[in-house]
Amino acid sequence: MITASRVQGTDMNVNARRKRKADPVRIISFLTLVIITALMLLPLLFMVATSFKTKQEMLQYPPSLLPETLQFSNYKAIFSALNFGTLYQNSLMIGIVTVIGTLLSSSLAAYGFARFRGKGRDFWFMLLLSTMMLPYPAIMIPQFVLFSKLGWVDTFLPLIVPAFFGSAYNIFLLRQFFATLPEELFDAGRIDGCSEIGMYWKIALPLSGAALATVAIFAFIYSWNDLLTPVLYLNSSDKFTLPVGMASLTSSKFRIPPWQLLMVASVLAVLPIVALFVVAQRRFVEGIVLTGIK
Repeated sequence: MITASRVQGTDMNVNARRKRKADPVRIISFLTLVIITALMLLPLLFMVATSFKTKQEMLQYPPSLLPETLQFSNYKAIFSALNFGTLYQNSLMIGIVTVIGTLLSSSLAAYGFARFRGKGRDFWFMLLLSTMMLPYPAIMIPQFVLFSKLGWVDTFLPLIVPAFFGSAYNIFLLRQFFATLPEELFDAGRIDGCSEIGMYWKIALPLSGAALATVAIFAFIYSWNDLLTPVLYLNSSDKFTLPVGMASLTSSKFRIPPWQLLMVASVLAVLPIVALFVVAQRRFVEGIVLTGIK
């Protein structure tokens, strides 16, 4: 009887798998996802392929997707056309310091909003969230006047210091996660004589790896891709960031912009973000799920 029931169960599983395989809805959904993925990857493929083309291939019509011969010399030429190493170093340094400042300030503010029950807490939190409605151009001029009076123009400080004062989006994201931590953990910390700062540092932060990784990725990508702020505050070419240097390739000093070099710079600029996402992919997805950000 047992053998017969197992055989019957196996047959049912096989039939169910065949039914799932033959389900037209699943097949159409799979093909749709393949087509959408191909369309999403097409610009990336065009960027990589263009970085290996010659200047003549760039100007030919109709354009070709793949190069006739791979021009690896383009990757050497970008370092002579731009001070690429310095640009890369500046962007990397600003991005790392920005991530550190964002994590420290945003997590501390989020911990306060999540764990303390002070009067008017919700009002101040909603006031903080309302600042997300302000577009950057609305505060750009007063912020520039402030930083110019402080003598910070043509320094990295305007690009780094604001990160140490937190941002509404990151505070909201971390606050959502801190609010889910069980109160019993903090009660145990108080019984052991741990201070509030100690509980923030020893209990809340170690349990928030996924949320912190999500904030770190967002902060690094924003800093890495930011063009407007460096253009506003940086004047010396040795302090330019990668987006500013790449934008100079399309300036009027070139009669025809060297698109193949711009694509080379784009490929090299994408690499740190791709590497960061690959390394922190699991943490990033966990952070999105745990904080409810969609």
